[in-house]
Amino acid sequence: MAKILMKGNEAIAEAAIKAGCRAYFCYPITPQTEVAEYLAKRMPEVDGVFLQGESEIGVGNMLFGAAATGQRAFSTSSSPGISLMQESISYMAGAQLPVVLVNIMRGGPGLGGILPAQSDYFQSVKGGGHGDYKLLVLAPSTIQESVDLMMLAFHLADKYRNPVLIIGDGMIGQMMEPVEFPENYKEPPLPDKPWALTGASGRKPQIVKSLFLDPLMLEKNSQILNEKYEQMKKDEIRFELYKVNPKNEILITSYGTMARICQTAIDDLEERGISVGLFRPVTLFPFPEQQLFKEATRKNIRAVLTIEMSMAQMHEDVQRVIMGKTPTEFFGRTGGVVPSPEEVIDQIVGLLDKYSGKKNTKRSSSKSKKA
Repeated sequence: MAKILMKGNEAIAEAAIKAGCRAYFCYPITPQTEVAEYLAKRMPEVDGVFLQGESEIGVGNMLFGAAATGQRAFSTSSSPGISLMQESISYMAGAQLPVVLVNIMRGGPGLGGILPAQSDYFQSVKGGGHGDYKLLVLAPSTIQESVDLMMLAFHLADKYRNPVLIIGDGMIGQMMEPVEFPENYKEPPLPDKPWALTGASGRKPQIVKSLFLDPLMLEKNSQILNEKYEQMKKDEIRFELYKVNPKNEILITSYGTMARICQTAIDDLEERGISVGLFRPVTLFPFPEQQLFKEATRKNIRAVLTIEMSMAQMHEDVQRVIMGKTPTEFFGRTGGVVPSPEEVIDQIVGLLDKYSGKKNTKRSSSKSKKA
């Protein structure tokens, strides 16, 4: 397979087409607008639909309508735009509609700024809208992984009849890397969707809805949704271990592009004889709880350090999972400030001194040798 140098936003857009998506609705917002720009040209070339809504609220309702007819539909936005879609996302989850969403995160709260951040974790995994529902949430760390997870997302959305959200910070959308697309790839036929609204000729009319005025029916719908989420926890856990071994003194937990910065710091420390491992969740929901607990509670681990571009959002889940069995620490920057490998190294050195009870000058920080 030939590699192509692509910007992250454009690679995400092309991956959606490769996955069989032919309905894209959007409202422009930095730092993801290149997805819309790319698909404004590409969708007509594949007989697809590109439509810019009057607002993100309108886009959410367009997604509901397209998904209700059985089409593979998706949208991309950034933090405040996803906030405006929350009511529609709750509706789509309640109506069991498969749809794919991409959030190229920026700083917040409010309008914030256009630089990278990871401060939408709570919104993504805790249910940003109303009611008892969850999204299946995927967090790529490279553009290639963004392509792979994008194609997987449409499959998972259809498999569970549930919205799937991919979150990446602004760096994922704006940087360029070589990517591969499967050669001669043919998306398998869409699964049978007897629930879809395709006209009532030859069958009884049906309704796709999330409104149940009978409280027992509404409760039953929420129970059905919860059964799906429990199945996701059994079958869809994804994570990556980087240089995790019995010599580790510190275990880092981090996701997305921040995890790549942590890898650089880990490589630098390894050259100094300091062993640090990385646990990277790929699915933020379902969160890899058992797997993290196993790695975090090994006897050799002095502390677990969560590093995020937020004010300790994922760290709350890390603490919840570890349940005090191992000391947990946090370091993060936000507002569009990206922690450097040197800052990560300084945090690790400080923790080693703190938990060993003595200061080792060999562990002093120096400029990272890797970009």
